[in-house]
Parts: sequence; structure tokens; C-alpha cells
Amino acid sequence: MTREEKKAKLLKYKTRKQRFIRITTQFFVWLGVAVIYYIGFSVFFDTPVEYELKHSTDMMRKEYDRLSARYDSLSLVLDNVIERDRNVFNILFESTPYELDSEFESERLALHERLLARSSRQLRRQLDSKVAEMQKKMAVLEESHEQLHREIEKCGKGLNNIPSIQPVINSQLTLLTAGYGTLMHPFYRTLQSHQGVDYTVPEGSSVFATADGIVKEVSGRNSTFGQNIVIDHGNGYLTQYCHLSASKVRKGQRVRRGDIIALSGNSGLSLSPHLHYEVRYEGMRVDPIHYFFMELTPDEYRRIIKISQSGMQSFD
Repeated sequence: MTREEKKAKLLKYKTRKQRFIRITTQFFVWLGVAVIYYIGFSVFFDTPVEYELKHSTDMMRKEYDRLSARYDSLSLVLDNVIERDRNVFNILFESTPYELDSEFESERLALHERLLARSSRQLRRQLDSKVAEMQKKMAVLEESHEQLHREIEKCGKGLNNIPSIQPVINSQLTLLTAGYGTLMHPFYRTLQSHQGVDYTVPEGSSVFATADGIVKEVSGRNSTFGQNIVIDHGNGYLTQYCHLSASKVRKGQRVRRGDIIALSGNSGLSLSPHLHYEVRYEGMRVDPIHYFFMELTPDEYRRIIKISQSGMQSFD
């Protein structure tokens, strides 16, 4: 190969190399421009999907702000209602309302913290222990239930003579305002024994016999209890219905459970219209709360117990 041919071949090789370098350089330059353009476009402009997501997020944020404002407004209204209720309670009873739920709040939180601190194995052992304990209690309860059935069979028709319903219609359990025990007297402003329960009912409300029996007394308005009725149920039980406005029965009349025997009122030494109801067994006044078993479920019974314990002042 001659010198000229070698020079031509070398020149051709250099030309190809320069072209390759130029093309490669242009490629990377355009690639860099494309990347810069994409980044700039992404910064200043949104894709349709991004726009939709941002718009949805803005709507959710606005809805959250609206709900937060609504919640704050309702909380303020609720706080005002609670405060007004406390003020009314203070004015009427001259005492602070008893908060039932707050009593157990700290205990629930402490129990929750203890459970979180325990391992799964400890929780399982505790659960097994609780189940075993519950099974033992169930066995005792079943035996008690069988014994109760045997006692019921012995009683026969005498069950109808045991007070077992409320003397007024109180399906929502909201009318009971004072329970059995030591309460503040509304007139003497001293603690005195309150040996019955008070129902705040409008004057003229129906009063029902709580068991079968015979009307023993129908007293007039000249007593502390005002116009009142005493029913003898013939098995050691007596029930008394006080502060009535009208009587629907007479002395010696036989009545059945659920019969309307009177209308409630505000007679006698009474703070406001209500019914005072008592149950006596063998001459002793007992808590009437435990004699509503015929119409209360276990949950309702527990609820009415809490209601009766929350009252701090009687109405008579």
C-alpha cells in the first residue's frame, strides 16, 4: 500500500471518528435538553392525573375544614347545654351533678395501658383463666336458676301477688328522679331517709297497681303523703302510692296487676308533681328498684340502678 493510500485511509478513519463523536455529543446534548424540559414542565405544569389528584386533595381538605368547624360548633353547643344543665341542677338541688361515667374513666384507661403492656402469651393465659372462672360462675348460675324455677313452681299463682312492674309508664327509664336511701329533703334541707322512689310525671298521669291485691287504705289530702293508696297483696307485701290527684279505687276493692288505680298529682308535702312509690315486705320498707324485674331486661336493670343512685334530693 502506497503512502498516499495510507494517508487517505487514515483521513477517512479520523473523519468517521469525528462524525461519531459529533453525533454522540449531539445525542447527549439533546437528551439533556429533553430532561431539562421534562423537569421544567413537571415543575410548572401538572399532568391530567396529577391535576385530578391535587383537585381531589383540595376538595378533601375543604371538606375536612368544614367538618372540623362543624364539630367545633357542636362541641360548643354541647358544652353550653351541659353547663346550663349543671346550673339548673345547682339551682334546683343546691348541689353538683354526679358524673357516673367519669368515675370509671381512669380505671378504663389504666386497664387499657396494662393490656397493651402484656405479651400475647400473657393475654392468652389471662383469657384462659377468665374463661375457666366464667365457666365456674355459669355452673353456679345454672344451679341457682334451677333452684329459682323450683321455687317459682312452689309459688304457683302467688307470683301475681308480688310487686314486679313500675307503677307508671317509664319505658325510656327517664322518669325516675330519686331512689331509695339517704337523700336531701327538699324542704328541711337535711339528709333524711327516703324509703321509696320518686317518678317525675305530669299531674294526671295514670298510676298502675304493681301486683294483684286488695285496696287497704285510700287516704285524703291531709297527710304528708297527700292523697295516697295502700294495697295489701296478701303475702307479706304492701305497696303505697302517694301525692295523688285522684283515686280510681275504693277501700276493700280487689285489683289486678296493671289496673289503673289513681292519677298522679302534687298533693301533700311535695316539691312538684310526682309519684312517690313504696314497697313493704313483712312490715319493712324495701328498695322498689329490685321489684321491676317483670318488665326490665338486665341492661335496663343496671341502667335504672345507676339512675336511682345519681339522685341527690327527693321530691317529698
